[in-house]
Amino acid sequence: MSSNKPHKGILKRMRVTKSGKVKHKSANSKHLKSHKSGKRLQRLRKDSFLLSSETKGLELLLFRRLRGADQPVSTIKRSPSPAKSRELKAAKAAKLAESAKLVKKA
Repeated sequence: MSSNKPHKGILKRMRVTKSGKVKHKSANSKHLKSHKSGKRLQRLRKDSFLLSSETKGLELLLFRRLRGADQPVSTIKRSPSPAKSRELKAAKAAKLAESAKLVKKA
């Protein structure tokens, strides 16, 4: 059975930050710079982030959750830490035991 593999071409051209934003190099900044203004070249030197509408297609190719530059960090759902997982499981087990007691009484 094959596993899902991320698109290698996209991985080489873009970087995903820790917060899930997609960073990429601006176009038109490699050559033919003599007729471009200094201000324009400064702007092109900076890496830019993709918007949320553009990241949707990349999620399918990279098989991971991403967020756009215009989305808050809370849009990415993270797995809980091991300690938090244990707390959640213990709370769930306690709730089940309590509901079982109520069923037996009725």
